Amino acid sequence: MNLKGKTTSVVDPCKNQIPVILDTDIGGDIDDTWALVMMLKSPELDVKLVVSDTGDTSYRAKVIAKMLEVAGRTDIPVGVGIPFKMQQNQYSQAAWVDGYLLSKYKGKMFDDGVNAIIQTIMTSPKPVTLICIGPVPNIAEALRREPRIVENARFVGMHGSVHKGHKASPKICSEWNVVNHTSDCQKVFSAAWDMTITPLDTCGWVILEGQKYQAVLSCKDPLVQALIENYRIWLKTLNWPEDDIYNKSSILYDTVAIYLAYTQELLKIEDLGIRITEDGYTVIDQNAKQIHVATQWKNLDAFENLMVRRITGQNY
Repeated sequence: MNLKGKTTSVVDPCKNQIPVILDTDIGGDIDDTWALVMMLKSPELDVKLVVSDTGDTSYRAKVIAKMLEVAGRTDIPVGVGIPFKMQQNQYSQAAWVDGYLLSKYKGKMFDDGVNAIIQTIMTSPKPVTLICIGPVPNIAEALRREPRIVENARFVGMHGSVHKGHKASPKICSEWNVVNHTSDCQKVFSAAWDMTITPLDTCGWVILEGQKYQAVLSCKDPLVQALIENYRIWLKTLNWPEDDIYNKSSILYDTVAIYLAYTQELLKIEDLGIRITEDGYTVIDQNAKQIHVATQWKNLDAFENLMVRRITGQNY
């Protein structure tokens, strides 16, 4: 794998794992929970740390910690990110962690998640892939505290809207992970590290339906059952049709960032100058920092099949 260029599939993932940190605003949109499960099921990735980002980061850390306990992965440390006031509708998985105490997590728990990110990167013998699937105030603060993290890390994120907006709209939009804490996103996107992003152009299409979704729904793995339980709670909290639990997933934006942490095989990548505007748009600017942007799918069906195989552990 070349951190300064485009990545390719890892030939022998078990022998050449990529150290990763996940920075996530889990507990809002359910796609972060799907992404966490997919990451834990990807043998190419060696998960060093998971940190909660944006809003009530203690609540988000509870979701992370409990999911890791269900997965039997309390070897993975959890970090609590910088807290911010959070909208009420962002507590959409609160019922699942009602009564859960962070102090009871059997693994390492870091109250200062930003410092945990810095220390994990700076002490790693191999370059770390920082997977960011939410707004990035933690990452911006890590850069402020220790600018040298760029020398031993690369950034992979679910951010922006470059050629297309929501639901393949030809009109780009100010995407959630960018428009929230825009100045922090500007700092992160201009930092001197290698960057790859999946904007709405590619991640906004990923929905599991039909036999693919049924394979996940019927899976008996306790971690997958916890995922579906969280999906059910999420649907109810947002007053979405509860029948969706039997028919399809929501849009699984963040799963594409997990995939990009170890390969770009199924996506078309364009190297584009990307500038973050003051109002949270990701615009093409030839004078801006060059970023690897996943703009189109080569084979979305193959990616969805891969995700089902990974999550369920079945040959789908």
